[in-house]
Amino acid sequence: MADACASTSSTPIRKVAGNKTQLRVGRLTKAHGLKGALKLELFTDDPERRFVPGAVFSLQVPTGSKWHGKSIELAELRWYNGHPVGFFVGVGDRTEAETLTKAILWVDQDETELPQEDDAWYDHQLVGLRALRDGIDIGLVARVDHLPAQDLLAIKTGDGEVLVPFVKAIVPEVDVKAGTVTLTPPAGLFEELPEGDEKDAGAADV
Repeated sequence: MADACASTSSTPIRKVAGNKTQLRVGRLTKAHGLKGALKLELFTDDPERRFVPGAVFSLQVPTGSKWHGKSIELAELRWYNGHPVGFFVGVGDRTEAETLTKAILWVDQDETELPQEDDAWYDHQLVGLRALRDGIDIGLVARVDHLPAQDLLAIKTGDGEVLVPFVKAIVPEVDVKAGTVTLTPPAGLFEELPEGDEKDAGAADV
């Protein structure tokens, strides 16, 4: 995703064609009822402003989806038992709604109104950074994958590519000026666990 943005914060940002900036504000989780409604997971603290009738969202879906490259307009937002449910123009039944499950919603955003967050970076700032583990250079950030659950850093190493969850616990520091990203990965993410550990565990059960 060229010139997009990743973040360890709650408001991921991306730049798209024409230097347009977008914010990720929600995800469609599953169909609700029979009239085309969809349950929403919100990634914004201001749903009353973002999710109003007539609001248009760019859709992030797999390339094979009928919705790839399209936008969708909100007709109404309702709350059921404290959970947000959206009704969208042109989505009139459950079958159509199910084609949109797991779609991520992005909205256009004026750059002057972007939230000032310490832990937010554009993808182009991250790609090419040297990945450090215990102060040792282990590879380079090849790209950033934006998935529904979380963002991943693809680290290119001498043994291949490793996908690292872009969360504070595993990526505690990004230093764009120094050209580095610090990783504290769990055991087994970058290397296979020693077979001896498994043998010892088996022997203990005898």
